[in-house]
Amino acid sequence: MSRPRTLSAGLAAVRESFWLVPAVFALGAVATAVGLSVLELQLDLPVEGILPSGPDGARSLLSAIITAMISFTALVFSITVVALQLASSQYSPRVLRTFLQDRAIQATLGTFVATFLFAMVVLAALPDRESERFPDLSLAVAMSLVLASSGTFIYYLHHITTVMRVSHIIASIGAQTRRSIAHLPPPDERAVVVPGAVTQTVPAPESGMVSVVDLALLARLAREYDCAFTVVPAPGDFVVAGSPLVRVHQLAGGTARTVPAERVDQGVTIGVERAPGQDVGFGFRQLADIAERALSPAVNDVTTAVRAVQEAHDLLRRLAARPDPVHVVRDDEGRVRVRVDGVPYDVLLAMIVDDIRLVSGQQPRVARLLDAVLRDLATVALPAHRTAISRRLPPGGDDH
Repeated sequence: MSRPRTLSAGLAAVRESFWLVPAVFALGAVATAVGLSVLELQLDLPVEGILPSGPDGARSLLSAIITAMISFTALVFSITVVALQLASSQYSPRVLRTFLQDRAIQATLGTFVATFLFAMVVLAALPDRESERFPDLSLAVAMSLVLASSGTFIYYLHHITTVMRVSHIIASIGAQTRRSIAHLPPPDERAVVVPGAVTQTVPAPESGMVSVVDLALLARLAREYDCAFTVVPAPGDFVVAGSPLVRVHQLAGGTARTVPAERVDQGVTIGVERAPGQDVGFGFRQLADIAERALSPAVNDVTTAVRAVQEAHDLLRRLAARPDPVHVVRDDEGRVRVRVDGVPYDVLLAMIVDDIRLVSGQQPRVARLLDAVLRDLATVALPAHRTAISRRLPPGGDDH
């Protein structure tokens, strides 16, 4: 996978990574264990007798905790892997991101790792003789972590069986896409055509999916070189190495200057997979995949397909009253410095209506639902979108 090219993209990748929460839990456990061990050996804390036991009993207790936590961690990891395999094969490989970003799963794994590491550090700090100061408070904290791990494991079993249900997966995709829609730029009443002739075309440095476009970075670069940029692919598009990635425009009255390609490349992150955020179409692709797989002869689950179309209906209705998204950054004089086109509404309709209708075959429930969705969208859509909606309606189905 390619490295994020901008600081914001890198921070977003860290926040969305599976390892962040377990790593924070692990570091916190080690720091707490070291701090408590040092504190108890240096200060006379009134905690003696919380867990009355000698060094041998404490070692046995901590060894049992370490062994149990290793088994718990292995079990949670195994269950998570099985859940990922089932979700990938039954729904769509693109829903794996939903599970990997699930904070409950990450926190469960982090709790078990934290308990294991805390017990390891306390075991290493145990005194050899009875006469030396004994870390009673650390033992009490270790037992508290064991109780917390037990409760977390019970919750984890409940949570994983809940999020594995297709209705929850579809609802999670819908919620994620609604957040992406909420962050779309507001309609720009002014013309968004980038002025000036194209003086330079920056090629894509590698093949992959466009995941993030750093508008602020490109805008600063455009002001520095007194030019304007248009990003050729939309977020979520696949680019081939060497194909046009960014076009450089000369502003009226400005002087053409060559912009270093490596600096322009920093404004566009290319990865091996699509990601939510600027890519609104990613959620629609996931819903279409779930519906298409549910309608396949091997699965034949029409109810799941209907539920996916219903979720897509809500998303399409929200976008029907908006023009096609265009991300624009202007300077103080109102001139366009950066332009990035989003996914057109017609393309989103094609994902949900055309693709699903093609595989629905002789399923009247799905066909009737798609027609009903189109008729409803026609009542709220902007005139610019009604042509795309009308041509997908059956003859006589357009009342407007």
